[in-house]
Amino acid sequence: MKKLLLLFFIIITGKAFSQIPEDAIRYSWYPQNGTARINAVGGAVGSLGGDITSMFVNPAGIGFYNSKEVVLGLNFINSKNSALYRDNKSTATKNSVGLSPIGLVIGLGKQSDKMKSSTFALGFNQTANFNNYLNFSSLNNYSSYSETFAEEFSNSKLSIDDVLQSNSPYPFTSAPALYTYLIDTVKLSDGSYTIKAAPEYILDAGEALNQKFIKKESGGIYEIAANAAVNYNDKWFFGGTLGIPIVYYKSDFTVEENDTSSNSSNHFSSFTYNDRFTTSGAGINLKAGAIYRPKEYIRIGLAVHSPTFMYLSDKRRTNLITNLENPIGSFEVNSITFSNNREGKSSYNQMSPWKAILSGSYVFREVEDTRKQKGFLSADIEYVNHKNSSFRSANEDPDQQEKDYFTQLTKVVKQQYKGAFNFRVGGELKFNVIMARLGFAYYGNPYKNSPEKANQMLLSGGLGYRNHGFFIDLTYVHATKKDVYFPYRLSDRQNTYSTINKTSGQIMATAGFKL
Repeated sequence: MKKLLLLFFIIITGKAFSQIPEDAIRYSWYPQNGTARINAVGGAVGSLGGDITSMFVNPAGIGFYNSKEVVLGLNFINSKNSALYRDNKSTATKNSVGLSPIGLVIGLGKQSDKMKSSTFALGFNQTANFNNYLNFSSLNNYSSYSETFAEEFSNSKLSIDDVLQSNSPYPFTSAPALYTYLIDTVKLSDGSYTIKAAPEYILDAGEALNQKFIKKESGGIYEIAANAAVNYNDKWFFGGTLGIPIVYYKSDFTVEENDTSSNSSNHFSSFTYNDRFTTSGAGINLKAGAIYRPKEYIRIGLAVHSPTFMYLSDKRRTNLITNLENPIGSFEVNSITFSNNREGKSSYNQMSPWKAILSGSYVFREVEDTRKQKGFLSADIEYVNHKNSSFRSANEDPDQQEKDYFTQLTKVVKQQYKGAFNFRVGGELKFNVIMARLGFAYYGNPYKNSPEKANQMLLSGGLGYRNHGFFIDLTYVHATKKDVYFPYRLSDRQNTYSTINKTSGQIMATAGFKL
């Protein structure tokens, strides 16, 4: 696994490629986002139906509508990341505003004795929210981030002149590091040469580096969807949704390392490296589902989501400042110096994994007049095959290096991730025009070989009001997420990582009315 990851990171810095294995999990491991009502019951809408969220989960649920409805939703999120890195704990907070499903449902009413109704819906939803902020630091006498540049250049077998050209094969990493003398060739006692990073002089002396990492992320997946569903004899409900996800992701990653010793003649003082990266694009997917109602009060649902085919484009720019001692010098360079004064760009196709959802609901006092229903219990079991994400070039005639790069990336994804089960459960009690709701959701560990067990858990509750064709729902969701983050990887030793414990509070509001 180490050798495979090393090969991946050597290739990644060539040309303008910027994809990493974490790109795969970003587009598959996130909580389901629905209306305030559905999020209040843990997102367990797979067999429940009657909510616009159904078109993004089990499209058959739209078949429960027999009238027209407009829905609007908004949410506010406050999140806090607690990171433990080399025994030092740091915290960072971030606020963000997100969207809940917005759309129009058109129920056409009774079609025939058997075909009770057909329904169409158009919707827009923020299916994933990437807004996040990490900020952690610690002393490190074991390794330096700059060693990734030294390792890359050493394995390239290229000369310094080859790397420092205006069309460099390593414009974001090795080239800036060589230009600012963060890495350099060093003559050994036997007359041979090696590649060494300046902070290694500190480590060789038994001293520690003060490392600081900051990562700001923003963006999301915004899906436009069109749905059609039918109600057959009030027993079977079938539906399908065509989805067009729009992807935008932005990352601003900064690394700082400083000499902590009192020695002013040990060559290295500090460096600051900034990596700005954006991804944008769009895709297409299909969702199909069925709900069976064997008894009036029992609903059983099954839905399958196809992989999402996405066409994505990346842009990348880096900046490096290195401060040296003995001799004293300060050097700064931007990656565009080595990429013909342009940002690095690459286009590629990514396929997200498929998923399947099995669900069941029990409705108390199930009657045609929903105003007389007293509540429900609902649960979903979802399987997502995270390791099935894949990448390939979007160029019509890619060269062999480009083909090998995406083949290798897909192999790393299959080795690093696995399929995982997610669980959602919740219920509602109805008191005339007021509803009270509670829910819970658990999203399982997607990593095949992880030093920590990652998961996400959500506990939710909310209230709703429905009367005379108007409704408004308010929900609070408390979420916790356990994850790991590797700020850098080296091939010749055990890699250090940060354990991340994220907590967030989300306030959601959804309003709608019947036409």
